[in-house]
Amino acid sequence: MSTVQNPGVTNNLLATMNPKSSTSSASDAAAAQDRFMTLLVTQMKNQDPMNPMDNAQMTSQLAQLSTVTGIDKLNTTVQSLMGTFQSNQSLQAAGMIGHGVLVPGSSIDLANGMGLLGMELTGPADSVKVNIRDGAGNVVHSITLGAQEAGTVPLQWDGLTDSGTAAPDGKYTFDVSAVLAGSATTVNALSFGQVASVSTSSQGVKLNLPNVGSVNLADIRQIL
Repeated sequence: MSTVQNPGVTNNLLATMNPKSSTSSASDAAAAQDRFMTLLVTQMKNQDPMNPMDNAQMTSQLAQLSTVTGIDKLNTTVQSLMGTFQSNQSLQAAGMIGHGVLVPGSSIDLANGMGLLGMELTGPADSVKVNIRDGAGNVVHSITLGAQEAGTVPLQWDGLTDSGTAAPDGKYTFDVSAVLAGSATTVNALSFGQVASVSTSSQGVKLNLPNVGSVNLADIRQIL
């Protein structure tokens, strides 16, 4: 923006650039356009006759106005799209209430002699081992699997310990390890939970799993 050369209009320009009204917003496109055009017209009316604004200056300022207006409209459009996307996510998530899902985690609930868990392999493995532990961290049962392909693998624990006795119902933890060609390969533990409700907040849509907690839709590895 070029400098106004008539000192008599300085106060008017400052008032134009810094309106006192608390309700005006720089993000409001219409208000921004009005202020910009008022400032531009004021400059043109009070130019130095010996050094008037040239066409390049005029074009540059109009381009700035167009850019600011475009950004404001883009922000409004993006916010609208985000609102629509979140609404669609809420509807999609609501349809999952009552369904079981596998999500990142290492806890397992044993109820009525049955527990569900899973794992996510980033690549194939020659063998996979699961250790289920009690509250004190002691291994109560180990599961050894043969070769597995990359992907999600759900498992069911029948509640029996390595000694053949029934483990008491309750909360357990587990860890998973995988081997490929004699070397450890990446495998992630997955917890099972049943979707009880859906929450929507500024952080997005959350699925509430009573035994796991709140998770994002993107955390779901498999629906059971």
